[in-house]
Amino acid sequence: MTNPQVFFNREDLWTVATETGTDSNSQQTVQTMQPNFVLMKLPGGTGEEFVEILPFTPANRNNLIGWIAGRCDGADYGTAVVYDFPKTKLIDGPQQIEARIDQNAQLSGQLTLWNQQGSHVLRGSLLVIPSGRALLYAEPIYLQAQQSPMPELRLVVLALQDKLAYGTTFQAALRALFGGEVSSLNASEAPQSAPASQGILQPLTDINVLISEAAKDFADYQRLTAAGRLGEAGQKLDALKGALERLNAHRK
Repeated sequence: MTNPQVFFNREDLWTVATETGTDSNSQQTVQTMQPNFVLMKLPGGTGEEFVEILPFTPANRNNLIGWIAGRCDGADYGTAVVYDFPKTKLIDGPQQIEARIDQNAQLSGQLTLWNQQGSHVLRGSLLVIPSGRALLYAEPIYLQAQQSPMPELRLVVLALQDKLAYGTTFQAALRALFGGEVSSLNASEAPQSAPASQGILQPLTDINVLISEAAKDFADYQRLTAAGRLGEAGQKLDALKGALERLNAHRK
């Protein structure tokens, strides 16, 4: 804050965004979000770099107000870049996305069914992924048996500002979000497409190709990051963002 009156009135006070997590007793709880390390090209940047990003909300409110990137490469090491959103436009924050998940009849019913004696649901970290001029939210949902400490990925939930979709894999969730397929809780269900009118078969085919590209780029990014090949991983992440931007363009 640079204006003394704004500072005195605490009009522009930011707090770290919160998300829904699971405590040691397997109960849902509100937790402060932790920063994520990512390889990305910052807006206005010349290439990919290793940064730590963290979203923020206004004090006592849940809408997203901005995010901060801590830079970790070369001469920029230790510096921070702040990106803020217009105050006149409300952008859904992580807790609002969590609420949309809880309010979805199919999702909430299935999570309640899974969270029975003998097993419990673990909600993974909600990722806020800047992609072009949009934000993609991604949350993995795991099921852990009481007799086994190893959680199993059961659902991936993806959301944009105006849409929420889910699937048993990242690719299935992408198809539901961008490809017109119906979100599914069951991996064995055949993909279903939304009703389409004549003359749009080619665009849907293009979308499915983009979804396949995005899923492959995401899998390659995870593999290369785990192998420590960060330069190549950064290129895959940049390709993933390009595919997501083209998918957003198709939706418009």
